[in-house]
Amino acid sequence: MKSAEGQRLKCEGCAERQLVMRLLVHVEGETEESFVNEVLASYLVDHGYSAVSARIVGNARQRIRRGGIQSWPVVRKGIANHLKSDRRCAATTMVDYYGLPRDGQDAWPGRRKAVELSFEQRAEHVEGACARDMEAHFGIDLRRRFVPFVMIHEFEALLFSDCRSFAEGIGQPNAANELQRIRRRFRTPEEIDDSPEGAPSKRIQRMFPGYQKPLMGTLAALEIGISTMRDACPHFANWLERLTRLAANRPG
Repeated sequence: MKSAEGQRLKCEGCAERQLVMRLLVHVEGETEESFVNEVLASYLVDHGYSAVSARIVGNARQRIRRGGIQSWPVVRKGIANHLKSDRRCAATTMVDYYGLPRDGQDAWPGRRKAVELSFEQRAEHVEGACARDMEAHFGIDLRRRFVPFVMIHEFEALLFSDCRSFAEGIGQPNAANELQRIRRRFRTPEEIDDSPEGAPSKRIQRMFPGYQKPLMGTLAALEIGISTMRDACPHFANWLERLTRLAANRPG
C-alpha cells in the first residue's frame, strides 16, 4: 500500500514538473519574431522547453501604424488567453522599454513611475509591475507561467555583444572596428542609446543604409550566439535564467 501511494505521489510530482512544456514569446515586431524563432528557440529547447515560438502582439501586421507596441490591456488579454487555453505552456514578452505606452488606458504597468528610477532599475520595475498586474487580474497560476521581459533599449543592442561577429554576420567584416568604437562608449551593450538618434538600430542603419532589420539582425545573432549575448548583457542573461528556472519547475 505504501508503495502504491508513493508511486502515486511520484507520478503527481512528475506531472507537475512537466506542466510547463511550451513557451510563447510575445514580441513587438518582425525583427524580434525572427530572432526568437531562428535563434533563441533552439537555445531554450536545449534548456528544458519542448517548443518555443514567437507571436507579434496585437496583430501588429494588420496595423496601419507600425511604430510602438499595443496597449497593456490588449497584450495582457492575449497572454492570458494563451495561458488559459493550455496549462502545459508558459508565456513571456520581448518588448522595448522606450516604446511602451505610459499614459492613459494604454499604459503598461510601472512605465510612468520607471522614468524616476535609475537606468538599471527601469526595465525590472516594469517587469515586476506587469507580473503583479497579471496576478491581480487572472490569479497566481497564470502569474507563475508568465515571465515578462522588457529590453532596456531594443533588440539590436544585443548585437554589440561581439562586434567582429556582428560585422561578419551582416557581410561587413571591415566595419568591426567602427562598431567596436560605439560599443566601447558604454558599460554594456544594453546601454547603447544616449540620445533620440542614438538607438542601436538607427546607428546601424546610418552606417549601413541597406541594413534589413529582420534578416540581417537574425544573421548577425546567429553568428554571435546566445551564449555570447548572455555573457555581455546582464539583463538579457537574467531573463534567460528566469525562463530556464521555470522550465525546470524552480520558480523564484
